Amino acid sequence: MGICNVTPDSFSDGGKHHNVDAAIAAAIQMEADGAAIVDIGGESTRPYSDPVAAEEELARVIPVIDGLKGQLSIPISIDTSKATVAAAAIEAGAEIINDVTGLEGDPDMVRVAVESGAGVCVMHMKGTPQTMQNDPAYANVVQEIRDYLIQRRQFCIDAGIDPEKICLDPGIGFGKTHQHNLELIRSVDQFTNLGSPILIGHSRKGFIGKVLGNKDADRTAGTLAVSLAVAAAGAHVIRVHDVQVTAEALKLFAACTNQSK
Repeated sequence: MGICNVTPDSFSDGGKHHNVDAAIAAAIQMEADGAAIVDIGGESTRPYSDPVAAEEELARVIPVIDGLKGQLSIPISIDTSKATVAAAAIEAGAEIINDVTGLEGDPDMVRVAVESGAGVCVMHMKGTPQTMQNDPAYANVVQEIRDYLIQRRQFCIDAGIDPEKICLDPGIGFGKTHQHNLELIRSVDQFTNLGSPILIGHSRKGFIGKVLGNKDADRTAGTLAVSLAVAAAGAHVIRVHDVQVTAEALKLFAACTNQSK
């Protein structure tokens, strides 16, 4: 899953694709580089980020999705927690709702998903982007998040979402310490038997700099290392900024380990 943030303030690529034409070109390039999904977002969810009004979020993402009509053969995912944005994005051509609130942030989101038939990615987040990094604590981070994802998956199924259209995400970096993130990554195999594909979104996040001992380090190599580790553990979707190098690394990894993909 290639990340295309149409924002001025995302933690790693804020402003890079803020121009509509730049975002369209980036999404097209991501498919050429090996992405299987392009994830388009118009609101930063980095720690302590400011919320964006629905009108502004729509103004950022809808022209991009409209501009991609007929230009992509892979699905578009809309990264939003607002039902109005998700509905408009699906009408414009998106096929997946990627919601960092686990479809809890907006009471209309589940209805939009059911009525549209869109796929959903249900993520765990402790708190909100404005509060999630204020000393997050768990008795057992892996078990608590596993239980949460089981519960949310069943909620979605009971609400009428097709089980085949649900993806689950433990939410690396969303209300977790660096140590929590590492525990979750080491435990990917504890999530792969929940009945839905598992997405891991670790790209360029702070725990990589922590492990490297340099918060200002270029995190590309570290992101690749984590991508290979979670792929080996059975993750189904790997959400990254650097599509080409990740696709190439995964291809060589598969060739060298006799894995099909």
